[in-house]
Amino acid sequence: MEKINLITYNSPKSPITEAYRTLRTNIQFSSFDEKVKVIVITSTGPGEGKSTTSSNLAVTMAQGGNKTLLIDCDLRKSMLHRKFNLSNEIGLTNLLVDELNLDRVIQNTRVENLSILTAGTKPPNPAELLGSEKMSSFVQEMKKIYDYIIIDTPPVIMVTDAQILSQYADGVLLVVASGEAEKDAVLRSKELLQKVDAKILGVVLNKIDASSKGRYNYYYQYYYGNDVKNIDDKRKNKLLSIFTNKRSK
Repeated sequence: MEKINLITYNSPKSPITEAYRTLRTNIQFSSFDEKVKVIVITSTGPGEGKSTTSSNLAVTMAQGGNKTLLIDCDLRKSMLHRKFNLSNEIGLTNLLVDELNLDRVIQNTRVENLSILTAGTKPPNPAELLGSEKMSSFVQEMKKIYDYIIIDTPPVIMVTDAQILSQYADGVLLVVASGEAEKDAVLRSKELLQKVDAKILGVVLNKIDASSKGRYNYYYQYYYGNDVKNIDDKRKNKLLSIFTNKRSK
């Protein structure tokens, strides 16, 4: 099996990995009344890092001893199978349409406690499939088996899938790329989620420039030393910054 191309798996001491651990902790303590178990992750537009965030959050959840299921619900442009080097021949769509057994579609990973359900065959009607009674029943059944369910969805502005899936979730995280996402698009994304009464946990501000001279960069350098410089080329100038809000009652 090929190596997983995720920083939380390959570089456990990096500041980005620590940022994902902080995100995990914030989610776990975001509500005192009920556990946040099903988490939808979306973004304002493509390329902002929602699939990377979903994958790394799932890894850290599993590393914390939680039985975790990561589901690829971006049925138009699935990515999770590539990040974990898994087959996407069959997956969620095949489970819902062909009624396959769970052991045929849910795949184990090299990360202990982490399982993945890839998107599967691309359907002609993604929104209708995700909004079906079968999908709702499936999520409810998985809640009995797993401690956490992370659902990767398409950008909320582009299609309605994230809005539909947020109705099954205990909380939603919005991924925003620093310097790329427009303010109006972020506000529009928030409005779309609020229209379906989605419980917005907060925002993950992604792609922060690590080469800046700000105080947070100094703190990272002081605490982690050369690990800041050893982040792979694609991520080295993209530190993750996390902002989460407590859920309203």
